[in-house]
Amino acid sequence: MFGQRYEPAQPTNIFIAALNEEEGIGATISELSENINAKRVLVIDGHSHDRTVEVAKEQGAEIFFQNGKGKGDALAKAVQCMNADVEYVVITDADFTYPAEYVPEMVQILENNPQVGMVCGNRFSKKTDGNAFQGRFTFGNKLLAFAHSFLNGIDLQDPLTGLRVIRADILRKWVIKSKGFDIEVELNHQVGKQGFETIEVPIEYRERLGEKKLKMKHGATILKRILFESFN
Repeated sequence: MFGQRYEPAQPTNIFIAALNEEEGIGATISELSENINAKRVLVIDGHSHDRTVEVAKEQGAEIFFQNGKGKGDALAKAVQCMNADVEYVVITDADFTYPAEYVPEMVQILENNPQVGMVCGNRFSKKTDGNAFQGRFTFGNKLLAFAHSFLNGIDLQDPLTGLRVIRADILRKWVIKSKGFDIEVELNHQVGKQGFETIEVPIEYRERLGEKKLKMKHGATILKRILFESFN
């Protein structure tokens, strides 16, 4: 499948949340377009101060501006703007860290397995590129993964991955509460709540292009969301 442009059996949208990502957004969209024929590429911009919007438009993406701040708020906007007939949604980051070559396989898993609601790219199962992972980043992710499994009963090796393919109907039925990087935890919980399974596939992970947005302080917000979801 690698090296071929995949034609999903059902309409597919791509969601990319972006804030000051001019260095990576162009390469991200271009690589996605080479690997999958999506009906639309939606870039949800958090009012960038650089050329993110211009570069995304040059690559053929549709631009929407989020109302508030944070990744969760951006994805909520994307859900409002997606096609009524779309069956699958690809969610990825704008910094070129997630290779698009894995997306066709992830979509095909949903096409072949109706009990699966979401397919996630597992960054911890393959060799990473250069300085993509720092020691404290890896430790923090593993700690949050343990808390996510123990408190929420969701056993994923990489629950905070930014590369996902999900059934659009799950998103349509989801009232999003998270505003920031805790959105992944809430989404994991929502898939199970709607009666679907989540599958992880091994992926490689590249060093980001541009400034890193995720900070250590965001770990506390993610942990709070894990605690909140354990009571809902």
